[in-house]
Amino acid sequence: MEYMMLLKSKHFCYFLTIAVAGFTSSVVFSAEKYTEDPGKQGNGNHVIGPDYKIAADLTDQGNPKGKHFEFEMPLADSKIFPGTDKTLDPKKPVRKTRKIFVYVPAEYKDGTKAPILVTHDGPSRMDLVCNALDNLTISKDPARRLPAFIVIGVQNGGNDGKGSERGLEYDTMSDRYARFINDEVLPAVLNNKEIKAAYPHIAFTDNPWGRATMGCSSGGAAALTMGWFRPDLFRRLITYSGTFVDQQDDDAPEEAEFPLGAWEYHSSMKLIENSDKKPLRIFTHVAENDLRANDPEETYHNWVMANKRTAAALKAKGYDYRYVFSKGTRHCDRKVFEQTLADTLIWMWQGYHAE
Repeated sequence: MEYMMLLKSKHFCYFLTIAVAGFTSSVVFSAEKYTEDPGKQGNGNHVIGPDYKIAADLTDQGNPKGKHFEFEMPLADSKIFPGTDKTLDPKKPVRKTRKIFVYVPAEYKDGTKAPILVTHDGPSRMDLVCNALDNLTISKDPARRLPAFIVIGVQNGGNDGKGSERGLEYDTMSDRYARFINDEVLPAVLNNKEIKAAYPHIAFTDNPWGRATMGCSSGGAAALTMGWFRPDLFRRLITYSGTFVDQQDDDAPEEAEFPLGAWEYHSSMKLIENSDKKPLRIFTHVAENDLRANDPEETYHNWVMANKRTAAALKAKGYDYRYVFSKGTRHCDRKVFEQTLADTLIWMWQGYHAE
């Protein structure tokens, strides 16, 4: 069964067709009013290491700080991920509540519609992101300046792998997690009493080019999938050590269309290359010694192979992409974040401007 929606905003209008039980949404974009010119600087393939050091922009330089907030969302209150999905393995615990971490940078002006960055497995690398915001929202170098985006770190629903709540949220090939963030998490942030007390007129942009998402491992897969299935909601995607492998639950209804889960982005199905090009800006990374780096292709679980092929598919399709291969490092290695995250954020937000 399919249904069609006509989505409108001051930025654009387009038709979005979604197959409820299965296949990817097909989007026809037209009449977008917002435009940007990010250029090609920083695009392409990059190799770093094996020596690493933390970038100065990711350290505390004593600049004005924003405000931190933290609250919880009970899973039972969710209409999208209540923690009772029939595909869940009863041996893998599900959280009762998930924590939400929010950072509003000092440069944010209450009442303006802020761009946002949603990070998975919150708080994850929020300490580095917050330092980057403190330092780079006030940079005197226009080429090294970040917009004052609000960071929202979302804790996963618990456990890992097939049959887990985290796996259901992050590894499923559908728009479900993007809807969860857009329909449940973002309103919860905007309506939080503590946040509202500090910023009575806080607001988020509805421009999808002002909405970024970032994750590592399955969180990286979630970032790509959020944009892939819902480019009307999120368009700037950051993935480190992305789990573009066959980790979707075997009982998931999405298996009918994507039997190898996120492996299908670059598999013989060639999902990226065979689909219409979407309005997305995509950063990917993999470590030299990432998970199962020596596995043969038929395991569908070689992270290095998966990320190299994903980058190649993005290049072949003409996407604005940046791919980093880090020598001498492992899965989601913090020292890679410490060296690259400032440059990643600068590249990701190139061209963005307030309306």
